[in-house]
Amino acid sequence: MRKDWLPPNLRPVLWLWMWLLVGVMLWLQSSAWNPIGRPAALPAHTNTATAHTWVMEAQGVIAPPEQVPASHASQLVALPNNPAFSLAVFWFAGSKEARPDVRIAMSLWSRQRQAWTDPVWVVDRHTASAGLGKGLLHMGNPVAWVDQRQRLHLFVVGTGLGGWAASRVLHLRHDSLPTASTPSPTFEVMGQLPLGWLWNLSHLVRHSPLPLADGGMVLPLHFELGGHYPVFAWFSPDGEFQGLRRVTDMNHALQPAPVAVDENHWLAYVRTLAPRDKLNLVASADAGQHWQLQPELALSQRDSAVASLRLPSGEFLLARNPMERSRSWLVMHHSADGLNWSTPLTVVDGETGSEYSYPSMQWSEERLWVSYTHLRQGIGWQRWRAVPSDKATP
Repeated sequence: MRKDWLPPNLRPVLWLWMWLLVGVMLWLQSSAWNPIGRPAALPAHTNTATAHTWVMEAQGVIAPPEQVPASHASQLVALPNNPAFSLAVFWFAGSKEARPDVRIAMSLWSRQRQAWTDPVWVVDRHTASAGLGKGLLHMGNPVAWVDQRQRLHLFVVGTGLGGWAASRVLHLRHDSLPTASTPSPTFEVMGQLPLGWLWNLSHLVRHSPLPLADGGMVLPLHFELGGHYPVFAWFSPDGEFQGLRRVTDMNHALQPAPVAVDENHWLAYVRTLAPRDKLNLVASADAGQHWQLQPELALSQRDSAVASLRLPSGEFLLARNPMERSRSWLVMHHSADGLNWSTPLTVVDGETGSEYSYPSMQWSEERLWVSYTHLRQGIGWQRWRAVPSDKATP
């Protein structure tokens, strides 16, 4: 019979020391920092009229490839200087969230047809596992970015055993933008982001990156093993990872949505799990090197992703699910300063128990584009136009 190498009365002490060690390592990970803050890129200013009304001019639903039953977590990315396609949208789809058959889908907005292309699969767990050299069970939350060399980067959440809390962020890249002759990109697995000592586990990505003035970007992330807190990762103009920074000591918060007020003054709206159900806000005055928790906004939300955007006009936009209707009501606000918001403008108003969630926003072709989860069955999209108030139809 095998003898226990540790007396039973010492086992609780060993476990206590192990958890203390984990806690110390997590603290060191969140505290370590190299001063890599760099100024943000602001949208090129346009002379859009200050007094205007937002008017929706087109909308629809993109069905997933092969008509699989579930779709979620779309993210839009503008494709600048691309003659064939102005936008791409990525999302995950399969039989159900966190199932092995979930894959990453993509559709493109055709400039010529003025319509979305038929969606295609671009990443699955088998090809990602082969490129990574380790197995993956599930995939989710794609986020795309175009670097200064017009290469298309894709960041995807991949999990093994343990669910989302044991996730890692994969980095994939296609060395050009989609074209009319090659509309479906073939992504190369660059690896997993080096985000922590614990096998790079328990980081997830969701919101679009914040562009930097030098052509790099800041990727919003969050950590959720034993707690939830937002972090940012810095990337060079060529897409090389440069460092990580925990935003604040706040807990029960995830999926930060950043915007730049000016080059060094940044704001980030944070989904909260706290009981008060108010949208949290953090701010930095030194290009992301230090962050301070701000008074919570007078906007309700209950554990659902938000989206933010700064327009060339200088206007700020925010999309959210109000607490009062959970995820069945998706609304949008505009603001002149990113702090004080307009009355809600309805994007989708569904029946109780329905879901229209996880919004994404991009500015392209002088229009505001919004995508969102449509009943977990497809990806809804809308195109909005700013019309001078004196010309808007009552």
